[in-house]
Amino acid sequence: MKTVFAKPASVERKWYVIDAEGKILGRVAAKIAAIVRGKNKAIFVPNQEIGDFVVVINAEKIVVTGRKAKQKMYYRHTGYVGGLKVNSFEKLLERNPVLPLEHAVKGMLPKGPLGRKMQKNVKIYAGTSHPHAAQNPVILEV
Repeated sequence: MKTVFAKPASVERKWYVIDAEGKILGRVAAKIAAIVRGKNKAIFVPNQEIGDFVVVINAEKIVVTGRKAKQKMYYRHTGYVGGLKVNSFEKLLERNPVLPLEHAVKGMLPKGPLGRKMQKNVKIYAGTSHPHAAQNPVILEV
């Protein structure tokens, strides 16, 4: 029996639209990561980028369960001494509504060059409008 390798040029790649309004952050991120990796395809291999494209709309209306809105913290560092910056989920959603979902999806993708390449296939928008209507995306319920 021969091992079959999918050539990236021969893989059919679809576009999906996910409406994140009222959806739970982690569940949406897990679904996005699975589609972008290509786990929804029969030809999935972990070392190739054969996944589909995902457009997420209404990212500012995503929710978290329990008291995570106040208690979940996002950390970043400026690179200077004492430069640790901390924001809660609520504050981060006010400042940049796309960042919490981007951060969650990034954490679920492989680390390294392959993961960075996959991350470019995720397009997240705060509102309902997006410039990818020409790709005839499939609307996906999560």
